Amino acid sequence: MRKRKSTLGKGMTLVEVLVVIAIALVLSTLIGVSVQSAKKKAHQVACLNHMRQIGVALQLYADDHQGEYPQTSHTAEQGKSWIYALEEYIDEFDEVRICPADPKADERRKAGGTSYILNSFVFVPPMDAFGEPDGPAYNRPARLSSASTTITTFCCSDAVGVHAGDDHTHSDAWTSWNSVCRDIAPNRHLTDKNNPLKGSSNYLFADGHVESWLAADVKKRIDAGENIATIPGTL
Repeated sequence: MRKRKSTLGKGMTLVEVLVVIAIALVLSTLIGVSVQSAKKKAHQVACLNHMRQIGVALQLYADDHQGEYPQTSHTAEQGKSWIYALEEYIDEFDEVRICPADPKADERRKAGGTSYILNSFVFVPPMDAFGEPDGPAYNRPARLSSASTTITTFCCSDAVGVHAGDDHTHSDAWTSWNSVCRDIAPNRHLTDKNNPLKGSSNYLFADGHVESWLAADVKKRIDAGENIATIPGTL
């Protein structure tokens, strides 16, 4: 009697099954990476759009308040962040005040804070030890000689508190990369979690436009002695 051929021959061998599984795993990994990359890009674009809306709101606020920007917690009512002065000028305010890539987004939202931090060189008038004006103030758009190169707003660092009073930088203390990173997040939109310089952040300028800068490029400028928060035309 002739032996019947095994039906296994019509199916898949163990090697073929393993190959299919390996291919599926590779495809799954590639898809996962692609989805994560797309998500990060979407967060960066959303952050950029948030900052553009904030830029428009800052100008509208100044137009309605004798040409002056909103105050930070340094001089404003205690417990009141500058961002709330712009609430009437911003649609979907609670969404716009938070960067979707901010790991403390939920905490800042609940605490009444914001993911964005103002440049103290622009928004905090210099004062002496007695609370008296000590030098020129630049908290008016008209006093900025180069609006297109003056940064008003940054993405805040993870080290910054989540409450309303945590709303401005200490730009005069930016003497090193570490001191800069205590205030802002040059790598807010990180592309490689193993390399803190593989990322970028968005920067809002006084004329309302937003630029995205690579963290590595910003570090080179800081290491070279440049303070990116300085107002052009001032000492």
